[in-house]
Amino acid sequence: MPPLLAIAHRAGNDVAGLRAALDAGVDLVEADVHLFRGALEIRHRKALGPHLLWDKWELVRRRTIVLPELSDVLDAAAGDPRLMLDLKGPAAAVAPQAAALLRGRMPEAAVTVCTKHWRMLDSFEPPVRRVLSASNRPALGRLLRRLRRQPEYGVSIRLGLLTPPVVAELRRYVDQVMVWPVDTQAALSHARALGVTAVISKDLALLGEVLRSR
Repeated sequence: MPPLLAIAHRAGNDVAGLRAALDAGVDLVEADVHLFRGALEIRHRKALGPHLLWDKWELVRRRTIVLPELSDVLDAAAGDPRLMLDLKGPAAAVAPQAAALLRGRMPEAAVTVCTKHWRMLDSFEPPVRRVLSASNRPALGRLLRRLRRQPEYGVSIRLGLLTPPVVAELRRYVDQVMVWPVDTQAALSHARALGVTAVISKDLALLGEVLRSR
């Protein structure tokens, strides 16, 4: 069984979080990429019209916050390939624009790209590592059918959707089975029992435990 990979969930959404996660030694740092008015914005919050952003119980005005762009994240990474870019919809143009930026800035880097919008991955070629994400049961079913026809580098799946047999089948077609959210000891124990190869967590201390256990 290979060592469990440690992935910092959303840590790449600001420069300080990115540097902290990289310095902690995690295997990958996730950053959420949106396209807004031609700019590749880094943010988890969703847009509510042109002026508002929201996430669960939070609503903020764009003018009150500073959002980094993908180029800022690449600058902060300083050539470190331990990035996992999570491409968000609905603007399909986010993919070719992000791919062009990676080719220009880090052409030899094995950066990981993840998305629930799987067609976006067609914009990326090796050495980029492609990861298909699924967050509900219908999507997981479609994902399994696709992988039987076309294996990929990895998948990123919501923890509650997985069972040991499903993980075993996924591992026939991909190198990495990543699972989220893993933010508690109980979730980490469950992920280990499932046989996944990577955990995605917002808790750097928990990821440190994963790294020390290797």
